[in-house]
Amino acid sequence: MRARRPPISALRLAGLSAALFVVAALVAPKPVRAQSLAPGGAAAIPARELFGAASGPAPLAARAVGFYSKGCLAGGAALPVTGATWQVMRLSRNRNWGHPDLIDFLERFAAVVPQVSNWRGILVGDMAQPRGGPMRTGHASHQVGLDADIWLTPSPGHELTRAERESLSATLVVRPDRLDVDPKVWTPDHIAVIRAAALDPRVERIFVNAAIKKALCRDARGDRAWMTKVRPYWGHDYHMHVRLSCPADSP
Repeated sequence: MRARRPPISALRLAGLSAALFVVAALVAPKPVRAQSLAPGGAAAIPARELFGAASGPAPLAARAVGFYSKGCLAGGAALPVTGATWQVMRLSRNRNWGHPDLIDFLERFAAVVPQVSNWRGILVGDMAQPRGGPMRTGHASHQVGLDADIWLTPSPGHELTRAERESLSATLVVRPDRLDVDPKVWTPDHIAVIRAAALDPRVERIFVNAAIKKALCRDARGDRAWMTKVRPYWGHDYHMHVRLSCPADSP
């Protein structure tokens, strides 16, 4: 006689418990025992707190797990905080982590920027946490190590101090009425930099403010096929959000 299937609610509860155990084991610096997932244990701690507390990557093969806004990162790599053509901002957040593909993209893209514009380099904002996952503040995505915010402000001619990286504000490039870019700060270099990012075949999407997309549609010249990757999105008025396609090692 075949055993009776447990009620659907029990199946869902079992699946949820297993999923929580995997997440906790990935994030916690020490092994997590199953009993810690009992009511009032680790399962009661919001995922954003668990992932936000991790100071280093999960010691596993590199893999983006899940979806951009619901996942985590195994084997994450850190973008060096200073390179020849880039500087990482807001170091206190510890969000300069990503899948190795993202690190490679940023380093290569940063090297291209001085070749296509008058910028010396780029300023890199939030990428991902060491083990990805939801953040305590700021983002719904950036969870799998394939997203990066790149300021629409050129890197200055000197290496920024840690204090400057915390206090320096990005340049708002959209007018106060939100209807167009600000002609006082918007330049052809902005178009060239966004275009250079979009031309990388690994880039899936670039999110910018609608006013920026409007300016691109109006002012970009030549082959405009790259603009199909650039999508208008609320906010994103001082940075572009670059998102890579899922790499081959992360089906």
